[in-house]
Amino acid sequence: MLARERVFAALEHRAPDAVPVEFHASPAGFFEHGERLRRLWIEHVDDFGPVNRFPTPAASEGPREWTDEWGVTRREEAFGAGGIAMQRPLDDWAKWPDFKVPALPAMSGPEFDAARARAKAHRQRFFLKSGWISLFELMHSLRRFEDVLMDIATGTAKIHALADRITEYHLGYIQYLLARGVDAVQFGDDFGTQSDLMLSPRMWRKFFAPRYAALMGPIKAAGAKVFFHTCGKMQALLPDIAALGVDAIWPQLNAYDSGWLARFSRESGIAVALHPDRGGLMIRSHADEVRRYVSALAESFEVDRGGSWFYVEIDRGFPFENVVALTRTITELRLGAAHTGLGS
Repeated sequence: MLARERVFAALEHRAPDAVPVEFHASPAGFFEHGERLRRLWIEHVDDFGPVNRFPTPAASEGPREWTDEWGVTRREEAFGAGGIAMQRPLDDWAKWPDFKVPALPAMSGPEFDAARARAKAHRQRFFLKSGWISLFELMHSLRRFEDVLMDIATGTAKIHALADRITEYHLGYIQYLLARGVDAVQFGDDFGTQSDLMLSPRMWRKFFAPRYAALMGPIKAAGAKVFFHTCGKMQALLPDIAALGVDAIWPQLNAYDSGWLARFSRESGIAVALHPDRGGLMIRSHADEVRRYVSALAESFEVDRGGSWFYVEIDRGFPFENVVALTRTITELRLGAAHTGLGS
């Protein structure tokens, strides 16, 4: 199978010739491990694209502060850790009349033609997912988190107007992605804490589900896949996610019982990104524990049957021997061999 075919097989719960693997270059991880991480990954297969698609941060780079396209000023505590919102344009609803969404990318002209050509070339071999469609996370970047929750709970007219304006923008961006060429569009909103949801299922179904349905409809109609990333314990809402037509989820695995999640995946038809725990396992464990964890995960999700793929993201603080153990073990499982000898 070509890499792209392999990913489609796994997403559709068909047995691939090998479990797919997706490497993701966290800026913090590449900043810490640099070229030795790149060299390691070059020796292992990535079904989502060549490793050279990842930029290597310069050693001189440090914590940054910037204002994004939505007018949110962010600051990092450490390079690549994600910016904390320091100034938000809608903490005061009095500023609502002046609020503007970013301009959408053009769907014609030389820049669009070049982007479409790159996407076409990529999809000759690799699977291409694009986008980061966010409602909740974007809303509480634009306005204080607790105020967003209170606005949703009380049904404030402006919070509905904000959600509708964001939805309208995302619909335009989705049309751009589909026109440019994409195999999947990725959504990302965290709704769970480590123990439960941040808002009730009833409120989620009333406020968010109809807007997600509107956004996902054109994607499904175009024959593309829908990915949904969400951290925290989302168990109560996963059936709703499935009902929306989501094809794959990228969950926080340590918030679930793996046996339950594997059964849910088989019963619902949703594929699962197998993303080993970054906070505990990869930072505080040893290489042997990493290898055992990955093997147990593969067994729980029966990766040879399809329905899952390994997602590998290296972050700050990972001992490099754990990075090597993670990468090599996945390749061994992928090839069905006891030892590959790859990587150094």
